Amino acid sequence: MDGASPSLHEQRRPILLRNRAAGPHQLPWWCDQGAGDEPRRLLRSCPRYAPTPLISLPGVAEQLGVAEVWIKDETQRLGIGSFKGLGGAYAVLKMAMEHARRCTGRAILPAELLEPGVRSLLSALTFSCASDGNHGRSVSAGARLIGARAVVYLHEGVTDERAAHISRLGGTIVRVAGDYNDSVEAAAKAAHQDGWIAVPDTVGPGEDEKACTFVVQGYAVLIDEIMAAANGPEASFTHVLVQAGVGGLAASVFGHGWACGLFGAETQLWIVEPERSACLYESARAGEPVRLPPGPATNMSMLECQSPSLLVWPIIDSLATGFIAVTDEEAADAVRLLNTGTSGDPALRVGESGAAGLAGLIRAAAGRGQDKPVVDRTSRVLLFATEGPTDLSAWSGSR
Repeated sequence: MDGASPSLHEQRRPILLRNRAAGPHQLPWWCDQGAGDEPRRLLRSCPRYAPTPLISLPGVAEQLGVAEVWIKDETQRLGIGSFKGLGGAYAVLKMAMEHARRCTGRAILPAELLEPGVRSLLSALTFSCASDGNHGRSVSAGARLIGARAVVYLHEGVTDERAAHISRLGGTIVRVAGDYNDSVEAAAKAAHQDGWIAVPDTVGPGEDEKACTFVVQGYAVLIDEIMAAANGPEASFTHVLVQAGVGGLAASVFGHGWACGLFGAETQLWIVEPERSACLYESARAGEPVRLPPGPATNMSMLECQSPSLLVWPIIDSLATGFIAVTDEEAADAVRLLNTGTSGDPALRVGESGAAGLAGLIRAAAGRGQDKPVVDRTSRVLLFATEGPTDLSAWSGSR
């Protein structure tokens, strides 16, 4: 070693706890109490739409020394195997309805998206996006449902296995040199040049937010389903841990959960990120959104993002209690814990990105990196299994 300080990708970050305000001054419309109503109405057009389960893990709770652990299992969502199925597909359907309305001069009902007359109008449309894997699957599935085309831009770190999942859903793959940010810029440029409809899941400086708001609005369905499964807003979670890449899911969960009364001032809302790609952690520490330089790959590949989405950062900044960065090894341990089941818990087939929230809870429960415990014997914890395995050849649950 030459004595230089470790890079942002190599250092072991302590758990970052902040003094959160009483709540946001104003929530955006995509967090409103009824934000999930239209996504649910439109997504019912998809043959495989169904609520996903909220599962109790008493064995994990006992092992970690907390009262309860609940996990929202998104590994079967819409046949795509990820919560992303709610966002990209909904945005495609929403923007397709707007296009058909402009063409016909009248409002279009969701069922008409599948009828020959409207589909003929939509067949000329092309939707584009960048993806690490799952968002591209969602956009491709939405486009295929209405007879449109999808073009998905993948950076060089996306494996052929993940690309194949997108291709099977009808998406055309375009490879881009560089990292996720480079693929986002390439997708936006192509949409502008070719007259395509861009469906990004992140927003940078000066970029149009419209499509991305629909993507994030789609995630509101998660909170609505949790409230239905837990018998409404009376359900009380003391701690919510949400893994994050650019932050869209976390912002929706925090904001919509707050608007619906599921979370309040006493609820601790935590962000969990890969140690090698902790852009929200570093943004919170800096007091403003920052862009990290490219770094080594992480097995939590769906969370491998270098900068927050500017659309959602204000929500995270105002509502997040704290930030936890976890290592690849901790994510792999969490995968194996879910895959094998603990003391009679159901076995869940979850990918490393999908298990990151549990990895954060394990780290918090162990008391590493903080002066006072994050969780204790009274804690009732909500987690999200955001995806199944996307790269089975490298999946730690198989070893």
